[in-house]
Amino acid sequence: MSAAGMVQTTYREAVRAAIRAALKADERVFLMGEDVGRYGGCYAVSKGLLAEFGPERIRDTPLSEAAFVGAGIGAALGGMRPIVEIMTVNFSLLALDQIVNTAATLLHMSGGQFNVPVVIRMATGAGRQLAAQHSHSLEGWYAHVPGLKVLAPATLADARGMLATALEDPNPVIIFEHVMLYNMAGELTADAGAVPIDKAAVRRLGRDVTLIGYGGTLGKALEAATALAADGIEAEVVDLRTLRPLDTATIVASVARTRRAVVVDEGWRTGGLSAEISALIMEHAFWELDAPVGRVCTAEVPIPYPRHLEQAALPQPAAIVAAVRATLGR
Repeated sequence: MSAAGMVQTTYREAVRAAIRAALKADERVFLMGEDVGRYGGCYAVSKGLLAEFGPERIRDTPLSEAAFVGAGIGAALGGMRPIVEIMTVNFSLLALDQIVNTAATLLHMSGGQFNVPVVIRMATGAGRQLAAQHSHSLEGWYAHVPGLKVLAPATLADARGMLATALEDPNPVIIFEHVMLYNMAGELTADAGAVPIDKAAVRRLGRDVTLIGYGGTLGKALEAATALAADGIEAEVVDLRTLRPLDTATIVASVARTRRAVVVDEGWRTGGLSAEISALIMEHAFWELDAPVGRVCTAEVPIPYPRHLEQAALPQPAAIVAAVRATLGR
């Protein structure tokens, strides 16, 4: 305990606390996935939960994403509240049919008779030298699909609080946890709990430009804003938090104030989420803009393994600063 009512924690511990609280609050909740039990999770998020809750509620699964995601959907249809963990986002491609063609569509195809209250958590993003096959940022793919709600917690409070709200949703929710955030440390209120998942958040106020990020890019946007402030440029930073549905009102209101925008997205530029946000701004705030919307995205290459090349491929604060200067004509 540091200050009154505050505790020191990490993003990893906040997610674990959220899972533990959900398991205690509702006997229908259980966690399933590869290595979530005895191993404690690929990123140690579920460490200790098997001993506390037992194998009925912390279920190690075979190495078949299609099978265990399908089982999670079936459990949800049967009245349970499963939390399905997919080790990394690239492995979710093996369950794409289950997620996109089953979980997302059953409510519609059943004429509103069958809800699918499943929560699917997966690690996303690059930065840990896991090379091209394990460093994807595919949030934009899932945000493209009607029937899914897509979350990207970037703060300790959201890592702790989004899961509880997601479990209350009668329809499928996907939570993307960026791999570089698990070790992020900070303070969280001792009574931290559920948070709303339908609104973006302004994490820093500014007057000159709006920086829009989410998940692993939020910290880089805030770092860039600090660097810009040293030169008298005040950047407002918007954390999207929810990628589907996007909080259009918060985005447009911020851009209307600053009259400029730069979107920071670890996904690739072509056909990506940054393009959707840019189009949204053009549709709703075109006459408020004093410059074209800028974008800072991952290079259009498979993510390299060497650290210096990996870092060069990803959005970095210096590139964000340069993009802001370009929108300001400096």
